[in-house]
Amino acid sequence: MTALEHIRVLDLSRLAPGPFCSMLLGDLGADILLVEAPPQFVAQRPGPEGEEAQERARATSALGRNKRSMVLNLREDEGREIFLRLCEDADVVLEGFRPGVVKRLGVDYEAVSAVNPGIVYCSITGYGQTGPYRDLVGHDINYIALAGALSMIGRPGSPPTIPQNLLADFAGGGLMAAFAILAALLSRQQTGQGQYVDIAMSEGVLALLAPFAGGVLGGGAAPGPGESRIAGGVPHYDTYETADGRWLALGANEPHFWEALCDTVGRPDFKPFQYDEAHHPEIRAHLEQTFKTKTRDQWFEELREVDLCLSPMLGLDETLADPHTVARDMVVEVEDRHIGTVRHIGVAPKFSATPGAVRSTAPRPGEHTDDVLGTLAMDGAAIAGLRERGIVA
Repeated sequence: MTALEHIRVLDLSRLAPGPFCSMLLGDLGADILLVEAPPQFVAQRPGPEGEEAQERARATSALGRNKRSMVLNLREDEGREIFLRLCEDADVVLEGFRPGVVKRLGVDYEAVSAVNPGIVYCSITGYGQTGPYRDLVGHDINYIALAGALSMIGRPGSPPTIPQNLLADFAGGGLMAAFAILAALLSRQQTGQGQYVDIAMSEGVLALLAPFAGGVLGGGAAPGPGESRIAGGVPHYDTYETADGRWLALGANEPHFWEALCDTVGRPDFKPFQYDEAHHPEIRAHLEQTFKTKTRDQWFEELREVDLCLSPMLGLDETLADPHTVARDMVVEVEDRHIGTVRHIGVAPKFSATPGAVRSTAPRPGEHTDDVLGTLAMDGAAIAGLRERGIVA
């Protein structure tokens, strides 16, 4: 048994936030049906060349795993009717179009809830469905800039550091949407009613900044890059280069960790000066000099049993091979029906009674179209007619 195995999700989303949201739900057992547009309506993005490389990219795509796929033309009345029929037995609709698009297609919350009042309908956009910025286009970098996060990341006097697309797309968008969908489903258990969920990625990022925003709203200054105690503003919470050109991450905040650090680097006299800015240049210089005397891995092996919050900065390739990653089943093997065994990131939440799993790799577009239409009592001739008319593929 999995936690969400009875939940059916119709996923209309295309870009990273929606697929990540449905990946999280699918990992916990939800039945995710990708409702994909015909190829002529999909902007082609650069990808690996060659059929074999494309198949491997599909099979190893975490965002597509644990999902089925049908291709459905929602621009045609027949396509809309099929989608609304699917909505009758669905629990969740997820979409990530710009505001107004699903209404023009006739598959917005009003249309769907008319056939299924219990539906949880979640829209993910950059700035939400209302407000003066609702129609602005953007990507992760724009959302974190507007939300204030980009101004806090990096080093003083340096250009802002762009943190991949982790904050808005995946955390403020996909993860926040999955959390909100589960809350709405829980509410439906109590009331019997579904509802509309409006996710703005920029607001999701702002919500992540709640502890810092509280200080600003209370009259404090907005934190700049590298200024706070947990952003490299103090010597005991920073990164340090080692003898092999690699890096250690140090987070010795609490007094006992700080004292252990001072003993480790041979300067117990530093103990009274953890937050004394006058001594910070001397402390930082000593730490820089000390950590350059050994390699990253030498430091970690020597000090891993010492309570001082020290860890190696690993590349993603190193993390995936790390013994702790392996021991925690965070790299798993999955069988792909087309190319054989591939490896995937495992499921992060560990449940004692309803564990999640990577049950299948990403489908080919339209791989399950016939199966899905069969559940609507359509026979082969009817499906062939829809295909000929460009309604499905």
